[in-house]
Amino acid sequence: MIVTLIVACEVGFWILLAGGLSLRYLARMPRAGIAVLLLEPVLELVLLIVTAIDLKNGATAGMKHGLAAVYIGFSVALGHSMIKWADQRFAHRFAGGPPPVKPPKYGMARTVHEWKTAGQWVLAAVIAMGLLQAAAWYVGGSGDVSSLRMWQSRMLWVIGINVVIALSYTIWPKQEKKTEPAEEREKTRA
Repeated sequence: MIVTLIVACEVGFWILLAGGLSLRYLARMPRAGIAVLLLEPVLELVLLIVTAIDLKNGATAGMKHGLAAVYIGFSVALGHSMIKWADQRFAHRFAGGPPPVKPPKYGMARTVHEWKTAGQWVLAAVIAMGLLQAAAWYVGGSGDVSSLRMWQSRMLWVIGINVVIALSYTIWPKQEKKTEPAEEREKTRA
C-alpha cells in the first residue's frame, strides 16, 4: 500500500503542477493556479501520516517505509526548484514569457551553481535521514530497523557524491574555450 501511495503522490505532483500552471497561464487565473500549486505539500503530508499509521499498526519497518521517507525528503528539498523549472518553461511556451534561465557554463558562476545544486541534494538527503531516524525511534528497540539504516547509508552516499561533484568544480573550474581571432587563423593557414 505504501509503494502505491508513493506512486500516487508522484503522479499527483505532476497533475497538480500541470493543473496549477494551466490555471495560471492558460486560464489567466493566477490566484487559482497558486492555490492548486500550494496543494503539493498535502501529498507529502498524507504519505507521512499513512506511513506512520502503518508503522503504528505493527508493520515491520521495511524498504517501503524507507522509500517513503526518502521520497518526502526529496520532495521537500527539490520540489520548489522543480516547480520553478516547470513554471519558467510553461510561461515561455504558453504565455510569451522570457526564455528559461540556463545555468552558467563556466568559471566561478558555474562553481557557485554546482554548490547550490549540491546544497539542495544534501538538504534532501538530510531531511530523509531525519525522517528515517524518526521512524527508527518510532518503531523502537523491539522492531527491526535495518532497512531504515540501509536507506540512511544510501543518503550518506548521495551527500558524498554531490559534495565531490561540487568540489571538483571548485578545484577544476570549467573554463570557456579560447578562440583565436579570425586574423590569427588566417595567418596560420598561410
